[in-house]
Amino acid sequence: MAEHEVAVETAGVSLGGNLAVPEAPAGVVVFAHGTGSSRHSPRNRLVASVLQESGFATLLFDLLTEAEERIDRITAEQRFDIDLLTGRLSGAVAWLGGREETRELPVGLFGASTGAAAALRTAADHPDLVGSVVSRGGRPDLAGAALTRVRAPVLLVVGGADRQVLALNEIAARRLGGPHEVHVVPYATHLFEEPGTLDQVADAAADWFARTLGARDADDAVER
Repeated sequence: MAEHEVAVETAGVSLGGNLAVPEAPAGVVVFAHGTGSSRHSPRNRLVASVLQESGFATLLFDLLTEAEERIDRITAEQRFDIDLLTGRLSGAVAWLGGREETRELPVGLFGASTGAAAALRTAADHPDLVGSVVSRGGRPDLAGAALTRVRAPVLLVVGGADRQVLALNEIAARRLGGPHEVHVVPYATHLFEEPGTLDQVADAAADWFARTLGARDADDAVER
């Protein structure tokens, strides 16, 4: 496993990231963190470690610059700027396409909270680049009209005790334009802090990407 810090050049800014590439990777998964988080999110890093063990390269990167983070901690404005987050996530996908070790790999997106909306918007805007999407406790409703344009397979993972977000995910799922599933983790709350629940998220994500990322027929891949 080769893992190193990188500077992700995207949308006119340089953002810190961590790129891990196992030997002979099956694909690369880009993480879009949620509200008030960063590439150091312990929840996303746990999921990333499971994906790496399953043979996927991973990219965790900051969606905001250090200056923007300082302002956002006070105003909470940019963490909900889905246009901004989508532009940076889309740019990160393009950046991976320019690197020798990842340019030939199918790309999956893993979005948490507001990052899930950016992931879905990116999938809608770049169907030729994004092969699969997983949302963890996400806000897919914030992707708006883009939901109907998403053709990549989408897995929406939600805690069973996170009732408001579960309802939002179920409504959003009905608007998705491609194959999708809603995976409910029993008794889990929004951050999946209950023992074993985050492990279930990681296992579900690894299985989803293994089935769908790079598959020729997305519907058949989801049905397997």
